[in-house]
Amino acid sequence: MKFLDQAKVYVRSGDGGAGSVSFRREKFIEMGGPDGGDGGKGGDIWIEAVDGLNTLIDYRYQQHFKAATGGHGMGRLRAGANSDDIVLKVPVGTQVFEEDNETMVADLAKLGDRFRIAKGGNGGFGNAYFKSSTNRAPRHANPGLEGEERWIWLRLKLIADAGLLGLPNAGKSTLLAAVSAAKPKIADYPFTTLHPQLGVVRVGTQSFVLADIPGLIEGAHEGHGLGTRFLGHVERCAVLLHLIDVTSEDPVADYRVIRKELKAYSPELAEKPEVIAFNKTDLLQDDEIEVKLKDFKRRARKTPMLMSGATTRGVPEAMKKLLEVIDTSRRGGRSADEPGVETEEWRP
Repeated sequence: MKFLDQAKVYVRSGDGGAGSVSFRREKFIEMGGPDGGDGGKGGDIWIEAVDGLNTLIDYRYQQHFKAATGGHGMGRLRAGANSDDIVLKVPVGTQVFEEDNETMVADLAKLGDRFRIAKGGNGGFGNAYFKSSTNRAPRHANPGLEGEERWIWLRLKLIADAGLLGLPNAGKSTLLAAVSAAKPKIADYPFTTLHPQLGVVRVGTQSFVLADIPGLIEGAHEGHGLGTRFLGHVERCAVLLHLIDVTSEDPVADYRVIRKELKAYSPELAEKPEVIAFNKTDLLQDDEIEVKLKDFKRRARKTPMLMSGATTRGVPEAMKKLLEVIDTSRRGGRSADEPGVETEEWRP
């Protein structure tokens, strides 16, 4: 299945049904009076975060969603039927934006969150509603109210506990394949990973979700390479694992490139906790690694972990470190068992 993290859709709620103008006409019943029923309500358009989805691919093949008009009122005080609502099912972590793709309307961050994006029109009153002591035979009824329509953007931000960052070919996909059951494409050329990949990492009796984000290059915030389009998927992560290729000529420069792109994209993202790791340590001698480690500590004032995704050297320790930060974040945040929130429609 292709990964699609953004889609533009058109929604229109249903119009309300019209009220009826009718009079009772039966033998032996004189002056039966008005008996026109009310119209039914038009269908609403809801967006709901459900389990089992990790892409917006369904909205590539269908972009228009229109709810039905409510039933019209009829004689003998028969009211029209309310039309069914339409529910757009999206993955957890989906955000809803206006047509300008900048103004956020809703953020469905938890399973079961629902949001009414377009309210159906109310049905019109039949002529029986207007009967009074001074108007014994009203000959008018209300039409139903019109529904709402708008274009909206759906934008997915993956719900992951930890995110992998690094330059292309830093070994992110190899690490994800080593610590989880995910099977990302692995090759020895840049930009092998074109779409975010998720994997579940188990550490003892606990587990967390690790996201592999396509590599960044210098100038990504200006659209170079794959740009920063996929950085939104790590905005919800509790911790970032920054992989640095230890075989690089200047690991410190590589580290600073990514840090610069993070700050250019989002200062909040740059403030997230991070674990730095030298990857591919199996390709160098210990004395060479020690030299680069000392240089990194001196220039960057940080101490990276040593690991190898190919041989899994140091990988368990890195996963335990990530889990410690994630546990701290989970205890400080909302419980994962909180029920979903149902939200009424947004009004400009």
